[in-house]
Amino acid sequence: MKLIALAFAGLLGLASLSTQAVAAEDDYLTIQLKDGPVVVQLLPDVAPKTVARVKDLAKKGEYDNVAFHRVIEGFMAQTGDVEFGDMKDGYDAQRAGTGGSDQPDLPAEFSSVPFERGTLGMARAQDPNSGNSQFFIMFADGSFLNGQYTVFGKVISGMEYVDKIKRGEGGNGEVNDPDRMIKVTVGRK
Repeated sequence: MKLIALAFAGLLGLASLSTQAVAAEDDYLTIQLKDGPVVVQLLPDVAPKTVARVKDLAKKGEYDNVAFHRVIEGFMAQTGDVEFGDMKDGYDAQRAGTGGSDQPDLPAEFSSVPFERGTLGMARAQDPNSGNSQFFIMFADGSFLNGQYTVFGKVISGMEYVDKIKRGEGGNGEVNDPDRMIKVTVGRK
């Protein structure tokens, strides 16, 4: 009887591990760029509302074909304007970077996680609670952003493809004929 109880406990442990593996897979985002896939580890313990929003938009396909409308050498690449940045449906070069999703803005989720190379942060207007769908990927460390913007993820592979994103020429990093996120999926695909 004791042996059966131990075997049953072992099976429960395996079931628990497989549930954790499924949950862990859900904490990754894959962004397909022109040069290859970028895998991001999401940080739901750090920014749960932001991570939930990004996953929701990715699952709905809203990030697919969205332009990197603002890209500044040595700083970051900004994307995620699902309203005006979709390069296959409704792209508006003049307005890209001013839109968001049809969902309400998010509250800031500031943390002690630093802005380092490969960090993903939620873009916002002057109001700290105005993040919606746009985000940026850091090309380099940016400690001046620490505690000012919501960190929600970190590139764990494919940073070499992020480095190849077309840079902007304008004073604010505006990009003519920008690169785009071809497809964004939840998981490491």
